[in-house]
Amino acid sequence: MDLESIWNSFLEKIKGEINEIQYETWFSESKLVYLKGDTAKVLVPSIVHKKHLSNNYIDLIEENFTELTGTNFKFEFYIEEELETNVIIDTDEIGIPNEKFETNLDPKYTFKTFIVGNSNKFAATSALAVAEQPGNMYNPLFIYGSSGLGKTHLMQAIGNYITQTSNKRVLYIPCDKFVSDFVEICRKTSSDNREAIRNFKNKYRDIDVLIIDDIHNLVGATSAQQEFFNTFNELYQNNKQIIISSDRSPEDIKKLEDRLRTRFSQGLQIDILPPEFELRMNILNKKIEQQDLENKFPEDVKEYIASNCVGDIRKLEGAITRVYAYATIMNGEDITLDLAVEALKDFFVQRIVAKNKIDQVIQLVSENYNITPEDLTSKKKTNNIAIPRQIAMYICRVYLEENLTKIGIEFGGKNHTTVMHAVDKIKHEILKDEALNNEIQKLINKIK
Repeated sequence: MDLESIWNSFLEKIKGEINEIQYETWFSESKLVYLKGDTAKVLVPSIVHKKHLSNNYIDLIEENFTELTGTNFKFEFYIEEELETNVIIDTDEIGIPNEKFETNLDPKYTFKTFIVGNSNKFAATSALAVAEQPGNMYNPLFIYGSSGLGKTHLMQAIGNYITQTSNKRVLYIPCDKFVSDFVEICRKTSSDNREAIRNFKNKYRDIDVLIIDDIHNLVGATSAQQEFFNTFNELYQNNKQIIISSDRSPEDIKKLEDRLRTRFSQGLQIDILPPEFELRMNILNKKIEQQDLENKFPEDVKEYIASNCVGDIRKLEGAITRVYAYATIMNGEDITLDLAVEALKDFFVQRIVAKNKIDQVIQLVSENYNITPEDLTSKKKTNNIAIPRQIAMYICRVYLEENLTKIGIEFGGKNHTTVMHAVDKIKHEILKDEALNNEIQKLINKIK
């Protein structure tokens, strides 16, 4: 059979799969022009047809053509100009030719790779809602929180989801880049300025989704604030999705124009909180699994790392790398808690607040029971020291919500089972001893 006969047979088959309007619109004027190896090239009347067939009918086409020919083919769609010039024309969703569009998105940032816990569950859920209905749900979406908590990951996950499920044009850009682009057009000579302004506006306004990171960097750039205000308004009025991140809430970004602060606040604001211990452990386990090191890191080492990487989850991966490298350098020694503590002694930023609170507990309990902090963290087991030590461990675990391994380290290197025993014992005692319960509450109330 020649190409025309094959394609006519295919079109007859397709007629039975779709309605008449769909067939007449998208298939009736198509033509098979090449069939060799595993490639089938189809000529279509317009760029709109090319885009629509590729995005919406490719599975149906490939399935029916395979049934007809008994061979799997990869389909490519062309318009006549492309076949004549051998130049492929890229298009947007309405079929208008355009240059290749750079989203600046990193494909590794997806919802699948974003690990969810109590501290970021609301943020993840809201972000997915925006990704599914950009421009309709929570516009603008303003995500804020300290560095290293996953803001950029979540924003880019939205962008990647949208690009994978639609033809919408998504642009991810750090705020510094927006400012530098604006400064650049201001430096142009008068002869070049008109084209530079047009290119700038096309870049930031001829899109469907604008994702801008670290918006607090607009502070101090007065002219750039004015331009971003105009960009924001045009996108918003055209129901284009705007997603913004910052290290603080709109109300806390000082020296930001009130009209911008008001617009940032009119959508949904999400605060990503520091991850709780359980989430840090889940992230740590995932990163260890990705590096195929599951059998190298014992549980107490992972707990030690998770206990110290509190404010910046990016440091979890760095800690894993450092411990593994240190063990390798030490002639391939097994990774133990002592080795991990040694490897990371200069790596962690000291947890001043948390450590001060643990120190406060040690100091308060020592003073209350007329013993020294050194006694409390020693290996002495006399009753006048053991009971206060158990009380101090209980407060650190229940009130400060510290990890068992971390508490053990702060109390002279006790193992986590010793700490667990102490906590359980005091929990049992306060149920039957109201005076002890009141005494512990007084100690807790003194913690600042």
